[in-house]
Amino acid sequence: MPTQGPQKRLLGSLNSTSTTTPHLGLATNQTGPWCLHVSIPDGLFLSLGLVGLVENVLVVIAITKNRNLHSPMYYFICCLALSDLMVSVSIVLETTIILLLDAGILVARAALVQQLDNIIDVLICSSMLSSLCFLGVIAIDRYVSIFYALRYHSIVTLSRTQRAIVGIWVVSTISSTLFITYYKHTAVLLCLVTFFLAILALMAILYIHMLTRACQHARGIAQLHKRQHSIRQGFFLKGAATLTILLGIFFLCWGPFFLHLSLIVLCPQHPTCSCIFKNFKLFLILIIFSSIVDPLIYAFRSQELRMTLKEVLLCSW
Repeated sequence: MPTQGPQKRLLGSLNSTSTTTPHLGLATNQTGPWCLHVSIPDGLFLSLGLVGLVENVLVVIAITKNRNLHSPMYYFICCLALSDLMVSVSIVLETTIILLLDAGILVARAALVQQLDNIIDVLICSSMLSSLCFLGVIAIDRYVSIFYALRYHSIVTLSRTQRAIVGIWVVSTISSTLFITYYKHTAVLLCLVTFFLAILALMAILYIHMLTRACQHARGIAQLHKRQHSIRQGFFLKGAATLTILLGIFFLCWGPFFLHLSLIVLCPQHPTCSCIFKNFKLFLILIIFSSIVDPLIYAFRSQELRMTLKEVLLCSW
């Protein structure tokens, strides 16, 4: 992990610029004057973390309050919000602790700081893994609801939903503990990158197939109304735009972080890769940004959830 005084930086065990991973032999100083390093202030971590915290708390409260939202789809959305909530809380917590340590307000032994940082790293890593899992599960749930509409409630039962949720949390926690413990092994990084690519491929295949089916349905409706070209073209453009935004934001927010992990394995000593390594904090900011965007994409588009949220906010006043 990269060291800043006695404390370490967020998820530093996965940061190739770490001073505690000399086995990688990184040439972090051989980047050249052309290297672009984006400076990220700690205040930005705090600000975005708090915004994500508030958004996802509101999603959890709205789904918990409204019994009409107690269905498998909203349970998965609620769990996604909880995962994003954990990301925000963990990052705000660690950034706050680092600022207090730097200011001398909080004094702790190096060993205690090390243990605390490991715990927070496991928490962040598990929340990241669970977020990716629930994004994939939401895609599967929507796919089943479209292609197996008549059998949806017999396939996606409440008991299966509960088992899937518990399984994801357990596997994410165990996996993140192993990843943080054995982060020096190349196999760990490869497993993380492979997992991300699998989730990306799953989402892309399912959503593209859903878009294709929706366009076929729109074409059938257009033929009945004798307006095939205009309706079909308009529907396809709207669906393609939605799909591009959904997958584009997912790749933009998560892709750079996993590219960083891939380059640790592929070119740890190359100057270009070393330059990319220096922007590790920027990649983390993008992941925090995903916890802000996820509620807008998966939760707040629901009219009933928005109405429930409005009631909650009005009652709070």
